[in-house]
Amino acid sequence: MESFEALMISKEGEGQKVEWRRMTLDDLMEGDVTVRVTHTTINYKDGLALTGKSPIIRRYPMIPGIDLAGVVAASTHPDFRPGDRVLATGWGLGESHFGGYAGFARLRGEWLVPLPAGFTTANAMAIGTAGFTAMCSVLALEAHGVTPERGPVLVTGASGGVGGVAIAILSRLGYRVVAATGRMGEREYLEGLGASELIDRAELSGPAKPLWREEWVGAIDTAGGDILANVLSRIKYRGTVAACGLAAGMELATTVAPFILRGVTLAGISSVMAPRELRLEAWARLERDLDLKKLESITTTRPLRDVQELAEEILAGRVRGRVVLEVAG
Repeated sequence: MESFEALMISKEGEGQKVEWRRMTLDDLMEGDVTVRVTHTTINYKDGLALTGKSPIIRRYPMIPGIDLAGVVAASTHPDFRPGDRVLATGWGLGESHFGGYAGFARLRGEWLVPLPAGFTTANAMAIGTAGFTAMCSVLALEAHGVTPERGPVLVTGASGGVGGVAIAILSRLGYRVVAATGRMGEREYLEGLGASELIDRAELSGPAKPLWREEWVGAIDTAGGDILANVLSRIKYRGTVAACGLAAGMELATTVAPFILRGVTLAGISSVMAPRELRLEAWARLERDLDLKKLESITTTRPLRDVQELAEEILAGRVRGRVVLEVAG
């Protein structure tokens, strides 16, 4: 039986052990579709799992990697046949079910999305959970009536993966995008993605006032914490904030003022367990509304073997944009 390499995390005392192993298909978990993984990626959550800095993994031993793309090798699911190109994000991959940091994965067919015709598997992982989350956030803004004509939209964490894809999508849709970043030296990069204006993240740090001047009709926030509280205080009347991250903290020290005096909506974005209908809509919109040249401009490609080094870098905020990981056999 064909063997392949996988990154395995095991429990070791109060910590965990991370090592590369040779495995066979018999070692995989249950599922009705077996995928030969060609590409994966690294997200902030993957960095937490690999370093053990947050309890992401819910069962051990575990192959991490919350995203994967590849080619169906075997299937008993009626919707998929060998040779189909597919992708998967979330659904507990890398947390409770073996994930993408391996040559093969066995999954439930309902977790898979057929690869859009306009994307390669590498494109799909340049997007990954980060880009899928960005698209879900844009859809939430649209659903709450945030249109380009109503005013500018803020994107926090603009230099990260979610932020970069969000800026690219919003600018292509005609929005005036304001990018909040702690890396003001990235002006050329962010303007290249479509940002019309940059603000220093420091402007959104510290305790928030209940209300402040109205500036943006919408926002995609990847930070949480005081940054989200400050964003809420500056959203225009009947504006919407799509909250999709917690890089600045899980706490939210705010008041009801933005909600009852300005009618602001705080829309939570949870991409992990997103229903299939939303996934299909979001990936169709990504194929239509994301400029692949801009996606390439924020993407670097590395071998999967580099993922442990990248885990430390992404948690330290030193990863700009997206990283595609090429998977060997």
